[in-house]
Amino acid sequence: MLKEERFQLILKQLSEDQKVTLKALSEQLEVSEYTVRRDLKELTDQGLLKAVRGGAVPHSPTPHHFSDRLHYKSEVKKIIAEKAVSLVQPGQVVAFDSGTTAMAIASILPQDMEITVVTNSFPVVNVLESHPKIEVLFAGGRLYKSAYTTVGHDTLRFFRNIRADIYFMGICSIHPTIGVTTINYEESEVKKAIVDVSKQVIALSTHERINTAEAFFICPASSVNVVITDEEGISLAEQTFKDSGISIL
Repeated sequence: MLKEERFQLILKQLSEDQKVTLKALSEQLEVSEYTVRRDLKELTDQGLLKAVRGGAVPHSPTPHHFSDRLHYKSEVKKIIAEKAVSLVQPGQVVAFDSGTTAMAIASILPQDMEITVVTNSFPVVNVLESHPKIEVLFAGGRLYKSAYTTVGHDTLRFFRNIRADIYFMGICSIHPTIGVTTINYEESEVKKAIVDVSKQVIALSTHERINTAEAFFICPASSVNVVITDEEGISLAEQTFKDSGISIL
């Protein structure tokens, strides 16, 4: 079997099962596990999947630049945002990061709600600039241009001095064993810092981000208290995180 044919079969199997293993592919393709591992590495280098120990999982199909994500599945984000707002209580300190879904939440916070928002997201600040009762604390740092957020030492120092009641975490990828991951190292460090100082971590994830993985680790799935997803993602999330203690909304 030609290498290109193996690639097509691997990607087809991954699309159907959302994961592949070295052992199963070796038997299916009638090649050694070494050959399969080499194929998975090459497909990873091409950005078509994420090789992990013992096999591979998909990459998240979500666009990476903020402007491309802004109108991506906007109706689904609105549904997730409405669920999220119901969890916010007056007087809380609420952390928002760079996600467009987090911005959707900020945009529908009631005008009479009194909370403190901490964020490194310019779009979240812009949305809340005219809100009459929400106090906004913005994390300085270096601009991460593709996400319109701040990153770096100053951003990390800011968040390490915060104690948040809720962290609405925009998800790039979440997997039950690999954990929560993203495509940018500095962004992963900021998200990791916010997780560490938050009482409750709420992951905002459309269904296609579940059971996917990227290069940079943020936290284990067990650090997440709640996953808010779309209607299509509820059954998938309930199955994926069964017996984990994670609530699914």
